[in-house]
Amino acid sequence: MKKLVVFDLDGTLAQSKSALDDEMAKLLAELSNVAKVSIISGGDWPQFEKQVLGRLPSNGKLDNFYLLPTCGTKFFEYKNGTWDKLYSEDLSPDQKKKIVSSLEQAVSETGFQPKETWGERIEDRGSQITYSALGQQAPLDAKKTWDPDFEKRKKIKLLLDKMIPEFSVALGGSTSIDVTLPGIDKAYGMAKLRDVLSMPFSEMLFVGDALFPGGNDHPVRSTGTDCVQVRDPEETKRVIETVVDCLH
Repeated sequence: MKKLVVFDLDGTLAQSKSALDDEMAKLLAELSNVAKVSIISGGDWPQFEKQVLGRLPSNGKLDNFYLLPTCGTKFFEYKNGTWDKLYSEDLSPDQKKKIVSSLEQAVSETGFQPKETWGERIEDRGSQITYSALGQQAPLDAKKTWDPDFEKRKKIKLLLDKMIPEFSVALGGSTSIDVTLPGIDKAYGMAKLRDVLSMPFSEMLFVGDALFPGGNDHPVRSTGTDCVQVRDPEETKRVIETVVDCLH
């Protein structure tokens, strides 16, 4: 029997950088009453605050939620009425500088820099540097059409893999690229859940929209955890309903 259900955030629980809708929030609350729930995302804690925390209904069990920003290099759990940070594993200033300059060079060499952007394109998330091709505040419609087949970002990633082999480069969200220390991916986050909760992977279920090779959810498959590939948040809702019914 599964005791923990782990979700990707953008594209799985909500549209990119959007808040959970009412139905999703209700379903997650129902799930938290029959199992533990975790969300692993390349996004940083402020994105969790914006997209998730304010949307969870009061009938859910918050102490059954475990939130892992930046692929698990940060870990939050709910204790005594507040979200408590267990740890944060940050990059050094020199590492951040090298990643940023390499990102700028790779994007320039591929020629994939859009003419119009909205907000900052490169974000320092402490334990991760994230490149958002259209900017942090880009509208959803523009993000959906810029790189729907991941081909632009795959070419940028190929350059980055050669330029900064000492770091891990992954495709995240709909227009972003995440750069972390080696081994920092969603499999790393799953291992953190295993260790903190003392729970084997066999008792976990992972749900994500990018479990295909090259997607930022794909490393989870290496853990042996049972995985469910979804197309979008609407399909995720049906998965949650099924899991809740089974656990009941």
